[in-house]
Amino acid sequence: MSILRILGIAAVASALGGCSSNWGWYVVNPSTASGLSNLKFLLGGLYYTIALSVTAIAISITVGLLIALPGLAANRALRNVNRLYVELVRAVPILVLILWVYYGMPQMTGLSISVFWAGVIALALSDSAFEAEIFRAGIQSIDKGQYEAAHSVSLGYLDTMRFVILPQAIRRILPALGNQLAYMLKMSSLVSVIGMQELTRKANELVVTEYRPLEIYTILVLEYLVLILLVSAGVRWLERRLQSDQSR
Repeated sequence: MSILRILGIAAVASALGGCSSNWGWYVVNPSTASGLSNLKFLLGGLYYTIALSVTAIAISITVGLLIALPGLAANRALRNVNRLYVELVRAVPILVLILWVYYGMPQMTGLSISVFWAGVIALALSDSAFEAEIFRAGIQSIDKGQYEAAHSVSLGYLDTMRFVILPQAIRRILPALGNQLAYMLKMSSLVSVIGMQELTRKANELVVTEYRPLEIYTILVLEYLVLILLVSAGVRWLERRLQSDQSR
């Protein structure tokens, strides 16, 4: 080991040792009553993060598919509708959309919108434009011979999409759909700005009372890390499952 490397390691160790006296990991230490209470408080936002993300992704996939189909039509007007929707929605920052839906939509419609559904609508609307492009690319990747084969057995457009095209397209776009779910989990943190009691909001509230942002936000990072890793593992398992079913 070189002298420079030894000096570098010593400098890092010295810096960490000097900073350790300022750390307050006791606020999230499960062996103490207060630390365990704080951890339970932080984890209390897990349900809302998952419920918000799953509901929004389910809606965005459905809307995205419906928006993608006009983009594949021979009619130019329908393609323009698809393009206009995708470009307009993608141009709006998601945080701005959350604020507009929560504060602006009730004034336009006269209806009261809860924090949860305001977050769902904003996240689903924003993500639907990306889902539309994913579906459009996936459907366009299917060989035209599949359409001709379906037409030869007298399948209509809807049945062709349902039984022939979409099952093949979904296998191809599954990794992209998994990425969007991971993206949705991360973007759900922005709903904290309107008071949604999800993981980030819980962490922010605990920081205000404990004054330990480093320790609390470290736990928050780990929470999101575990969620994303679980989603990635689930998508990979589903990919293998679909590939094995296809090979039979």
